Amino acid sequence: MISLQKINDILSDQRPESLEELAQEASFVTRQYFGRAISLYAPLYLSNYCSSHCTYCGFHALNKIKRIKLSDDQYHREMQVIHAQGIRNILMLTGESYQHTPVKYLKEAAQAAAQYFQGIALEVHPMRVEEYKELFAAGVDGITVYQETYDRTRYAQVHLSGYKKDYDFRRDTPRRAAQAGMRHIALGILLGLSDPVTDLFELYEHLAQMEKSYPGVEYSVSFPRLRPIKSQEFMHCDVDDMVLTKIIALTRILFPRVGINLSTREEPKLRDHLLEIAVTRMSAGSNTSVGGYALLPEEAQDPQFDIKDERSVAEIIHVLKSKNFDPVFTDWRRIENNV
Repeated sequence: MISLQKINDILSDQRPESLEELAQEASFVTRQYFGRAISLYAPLYLSNYCSSHCTYCGFHALNKIKRIKLSDDQYHREMQVIHAQGIRNILMLTGESYQHTPVKYLKEAAQAAAQYFQGIALEVHPMRVEEYKELFAAGVDGITVYQETYDRTRYAQVHLSGYKKDYDFRRDTPRRAAQAGMRHIALGILLGLSDPVTDLFELYEHLAQMEKSYPGVEYSVSFPRLRPIKSQEFMHCDVDDMVLTKIIALTRILFPRVGINLSTREEPKLRDHLLEIAVTRMSAGSNTSVGGYALLPEEAQDPQFDIKDERSVAEIIHVLKSKNFDPVFTDWRRIENNV
């Protein structure tokens, strides 16, 4: 495994040729393992109720926003709009509230989503193995859980209250999801919270550990950067485009089979550029507010973060095809999950 010092040397090297060499190697590896296929998905926010206070998040428990939890009829309407755009992979998200979005609610949402989507993943509060088994049986294929930062001291500084304060329980979540049979697990770090060199090293260690222990799982990683929320900057991100590009390229070289996600947090120009280097999964036509697709006008929405790439699914498809990429809406046939 790469050393902490080597990661530091790579990320701190300001020479343009160092970036070009890294990008070219990453591009070669990406084409070798993934060809020019790009998987598309969309996020669907089910609820913004949250019991945790994370200082960087617009959903945190103390923030004065209108709290919404979609009813059965409401999430069906949201799903119908997303489905009509052509999306067949959905990532359903909530705030961290066991009370407002218990397993029963998530199971019902997953069973509804199965009417519209082939791939169903959740990004919600961490759970126990038995709860993940219930969700798997209800049709959930994947779990996304970011440690945010692997620096324990910094983690405690930005997670002030609620279940998310438990560093170890959160870090162990991918293992529990794998034990429950989840087919796809996404890990990540939130760039801007802590030293990216240390966080990247720890993420690599975590990912390598998961690949060794649960080789049958499909893994992906994400490197979201802190973003303003309704133009309010909760916390500044000092990771620039060059460093982000190096992080993504280095990850591809070290983990050739791992999917790399890129969300609409990033500008269209940068997203298009990173496609050529290492990205294999991207969101399209996204909305990061509860009820943002069909229920609420824009002025009434409270997003988790401000979107930088507002292109529609059709526009993303056009860009991909113009660059000779193959947009993939579903890469597996829906089957019944048995536990």
